[in-house]
Amino acid sequence: MFNTENSLNQDNHLQLSNLFINHHQTWQGNFNNVSFDAEKIKLKLRNLESPCYIVRNEGRIGITNEGSLSHASNGKTAQMEMLMAVPPLAIQQLGDASFLNFYGVKYAYMTGAMAQGIASEEMVIALGKERILSVFGAGGLSPSRVETAINKIQQALDQKPYAFNLLHSPSEPAIERRSIDLYLKYQVRIIEASAFLDLTDNIVYYRASGLSLNSANQIQIKNKVIAKVSRREVATKFLQPAPTKILQQLVEQGLISELQATLASKIPIADDITVEADSGGHTDNRPLICLLPSILELRDEIQNKYRYEKPVRIGVAGGISTPKSALAAFIMGAAYVVTGSINQSCIEAGTSQYTKALLAQAEMADVMMAPAADMFEMGVKLQVLKRGTLFPLRAQKLYELYKNYNSIEEIPPAEREKLEKQILKKSVQEVWQETVNYLSQRNPDKLTKAASNSKLKMALIFRWYLGLSSRWSNTGEKGREIDYQIWCGPAMGSFNDWVRGSYLSEPKNRQVVEVADNIMTGATFLYRIQNLKIQGLQIPDEYSQYLPVGL
Repeated sequence: MFNTENSLNQDNHLQLSNLFINHHQTWQGNFNNVSFDAEKIKLKLRNLESPCYIVRNEGRIGITNEGSLSHASNGKTAQMEMLMAVPPLAIQQLGDASFLNFYGVKYAYMTGAMAQGIASEEMVIALGKERILSVFGAGGLSPSRVETAINKIQQALDQKPYAFNLLHSPSEPAIERRSIDLYLKYQVRIIEASAFLDLTDNIVYYRASGLSLNSANQIQIKNKVIAKVSRREVATKFLQPAPTKILQQLVEQGLISELQATLASKIPIADDITVEADSGGHTDNRPLICLLPSILELRDEIQNKYRYEKPVRIGVAGGISTPKSALAAFIMGAAYVVTGSINQSCIEAGTSQYTKALLAQAEMADVMMAPAADMFEMGVKLQVLKRGTLFPLRAQKLYELYKNYNSIEEIPPAEREKLEKQILKKSVQEVWQETVNYLSQRNPDKLTKAASNSKLKMALIFRWYLGLSSRWSNTGEKGREIDYQIWCGPAMGSFNDWVRGSYLSEPKNRQVVEVADNIMTGATFLYRIQNLKIQGLQIPDEYSQYLPVGL
């Protein structure tokens, strides 16, 4: 029996392994609907809306999407032997169904925020119209610019899903509060909280101020929070209820009611936690295969303690860029997946054409860590593209100067000349004047501190370059191409490998909705393939590969 089951089907290269196959079932249907050649087999495997029957006739293995099962008293009398079957598969079956219901979306898939409006209004609107959740990249933008985005997105999407980012600003808490005030004013009901090191009164204020009781005395959550984390200690804070101390302060300030404080003490800060692995921008470069199980176990521990009516869902980001990576995340237990870097090369992204072209050429090894503008003094780094730009090397040079000297004046003349001519391309005095003009409007307190703190003044001068370099990339600043700061993770290279040879290999063809549809459709297709393999069907790679198709 073993040799028979492992014999190669020369016609279509499908074969069986020696697994437990039920030989007492038969298939009944139209023989003409059974395919034995490679191309037709591929089409029937991809027909996810229909069941898939694997049958054998005179030693040949075929596939059909039609017919029915029956039981024969003697397998030899059956016209076609049924080997195995898989049911229809809907993309909505991947991930956690409660994620779809909670946010009113069609896929357990969302696109994460990319600051400076890279995750643009156009991106959020395009995805939202197809009921796919997308987060506007509000980080680093002025309140007026964010307000404009809110109005544009709300007008275009009405009741369809969208979210806005709340980027943690430890050195500028007032910026966080202005964002929260805008979100509450315009009733932005979903935010993605990212780069948080600890809970702030701002995020607690947003969460608690949207709580109430319905007629059935159940807690109603209007302001939903998706927290992006990469560490257990941070995840713990979002998995637990808001700290009593912060809630009491908010009550005393008249920002929330006593009832809202009480309700906030019974629910977690976040509805969902996105486990961020090796991603673009702010990242700890954690391996997803280790990080996700750890956070899932942590969630279960905290759920057992608090017994929330609705457990916090755990999704994943960082490295999600192909059907295989998405399916791997779902199989590991992710409730949803989040894409980031790959969306920057799509036509809706708020990046320049030059940057999109660089991203479309990137390989997995074309990334490295560089100092972050928003947490420069703390030594925090983010992941950027190194191919086609000198930004990461120049940014690292600035951090070395900051660590080695206490003021701009201490920097040796030769080093200062290189700084002005090669990196800043302006005199230090010119850069400082532009910094003064900027901070006098945005953060006058920091300007006052810098007047008596030469180390801080130096950091602010260096942050001028770090801050503008990402904007240069977005606007396509001429003459500054070598200084473009392009946030990017290795997922970009993996995506480019996957789409090579398909219509999505060209940036002009990359639309965020089609990327989403292809990743999720591909993941569903690969799940079917895996199901058949587990049952004992050995499928050649040429049958089981999923390349993007126009939708």
